Amino acid sequence: MTSSPLVAFVGVVHPWMCDTMGHLNVRHYAAMFDDASFQLLGHIAGPDALKDKSVGWADVNAQTEYRHETEAGALLTIRSHVLRVGRSSVTFEQVMSGSLDGIVHAVNKTTSVRFDLTARRSVQFDPAMRARAEAFLSEAT
Repeated sequence: MTSSPLVAFVGVVHPWMCDTMGHLNVRHYAAMFDDASFQLLGHIAGPDALKDKSVGWADVNAQTEYRHETEAGALLTIRSHVLRVGRSSVTFEQVMSGSLDGIVHAVNKTTSVRFDLTARRSVQFDPAMRARAEAFLSEAT
């Protein structure tokens, strides 16, 4: 199954986000990918997920590959898609590209587990959540 990725983040690199070399600092890449993941995981969890404060997500693995220097003023778009759906986890990839030129600046792969915050253990996806996650399945870039 292959679907279109979710546009999960659109933003701009401000000068205050840059390091002493004039490039986007790693901490801000992480924040942008984190914001994008909230969008994807929210779409997977569904519209009623915010009402249930006892269940959330726990990232168990994250890896970022930096491919192109990112300077102040860069317009960025992050597109997210699912690589694998498990019993209670989802592995997804997020691609940060220039909004105008399409140049890939960074790629993030994360595995996140649906998590019962009280019992402190994973929660199996219900059929609707699994279907929503599978709707974002795509092959790795």
